[in-house]
Amino acid sequence: MKQFAEFLPIAIFAGVYFYTKDIFISTAVLMGAMLIQVAVEYATTRKVGRQTWFLFGSVVVLGALTLAFRDQTFIQWKPTLVNWAFCVALLGSYFVMKVNLLKKMLGEQIKLPERVWRNLAFGWSGGFFIAGALNLVVAFNFDMDFWVSYKLVGGFALTLIYIVITMVYLVKGGHIQDDDTKAEQPN
Repeated sequence: MKQFAEFLPIAIFAGVYFYTKDIFISTAVLMGAMLIQVAVEYATTRKVGRQTWFLFGSVVVLGALTLAFRDQTFIQWKPTLVNWAFCVALLGSYFVMKVNLLKKMLGEQIKLPERVWRNLAFGWSGGFFIAGALNLVVAFNFDMDFWVSYKLVGGFALTLIYIVITMVYLVKGGHIQDDDTKAEQPN
């Protein structure tokens, strides 16, 4: 459910853009949708997560710059800056603070060797870096319609690809078992 709530502002942004063909109206609507997302998260959980605050802050700051200077470049940089911030957070926490953020977030749900947690952190940080770079390629080499479509579908698709790669890595490494493997094993 939370993933749907996080995707909704982007879908609204794209919908408004394709209806109005105005990136500035779409940006203002995105800022409002993010505010509503923060309010709904607080109303349902009595707290707002760090990731939500970070996303909200990046939309507000870059959206405000987009509107103030009437320059869509600021909002086009947002996905890159967010992805690269996640990349830096994963690597920085690992190398500087000696904390694996993925393990900290998911360690209660799945038990993995340290080597696997490290590989996942490096893999996801690489994925975030690539996603940020790919956003720049699309934003500055294609028209606005294509970039908005990419923002709507591309980010979601990349996340699904990373999840599939992660699952394949974990299954092939014997760290989790798929349903077929479980069925073959005697009880």
